[in-house]
Amino acid sequence: MKKKGILHPELSHLAASLGHTDYLVLADKGYPVPNHVTRINLGYTYDQPTILQVLEPLAEEITIDRIIVTHEMGDISPGRLEELKKRYPHVLFEKISHQEMKELTAHAKGVVKTGDACPYANLIVVSG
Repeated sequence: MKKKGILHPELSHLAASLGHTDYLVLADKGYPVPNHVTRINLGYTYDQPTILQVLEPLAEEITIDRIIVTHEMGDISPGRLEELKKRYPHVLFEKISHQEMKELTAHAKGVVKTGDACPYANLIVVSG
């Protein structure tokens, strides 16, 4: 039995299967996921877990090349962007439009849905 790290079997497998520059989308409760992309739904109630709560153990297990966020996050939820930059000061942050994020999602290795209720909280972790 695994005793530390990511215990959720599908999430652990997804993290372990990431290659260099693969996309892993961490999404809020309403984010659309293309049918062909692997989806792991961790949301169990309103705002639980948050994307920040899911990202924390992932960052312990994978190498992060950069994190892609939307311009809308900076405009509508600047506190979330500030918190991300505070928690991951050595990670490069790239900003794109929300529409571009949806397009990149189609090329993701997987999408992890959360219960996050923060507007435009979605992000893409690019593995290193």
